[in-house]
Amino acid sequence: MPLQNRVTPTGKIIVNTARGTFMGNRGILHDDTNTLGKNPSDGRKVKGVIHFVEATTALEAEFMLYDRLFIDANPGKSNDLESLLNPNSCENVKGFVEPSMADAEVEVAYQFEREGYFCRDNQANGLVFNKTVGLRDTWS
Repeated sequence: MPLQNRVTPTGKIIVNTARGTFMGNRGILHDDTNTLGKNPSDGRKVKGVIHFVEATTALEAEFMLYDRLFIDANPGKSNDLESLLNPNSCENVKGFVEPSMADAEVEVAYQFEREGYFCRDNQANGLVFNKTVGLRDTWS
């Protein structure tokens, strides 16, 4: 997919009117003085960094997202465990990874931004990653 209506990591705005009119962006590239990961000396508080996978070199991958097996935090109190099974306990999602992940080792943990930790499946052909630990816990 070509870059369309995007801001590149160098701050260049790419506009393709075939997809609509570019209305602006909500962020500014602030790393002109190599401040990434540090608080700039001028007092700015950088709130986040956008990470992306470059579309022309990205590799298609499959992600197995696992959630709790039961919809109740204490399924043992029920006589009908089947009614408490979480229908979304395993979700198969397609996405993209950086080319370096083609050599990802089996059963080694890799952190995927804003999602959690994944390991490459040891039985699947191709790039299949299983979620091992999520970054958010909705039951806490």
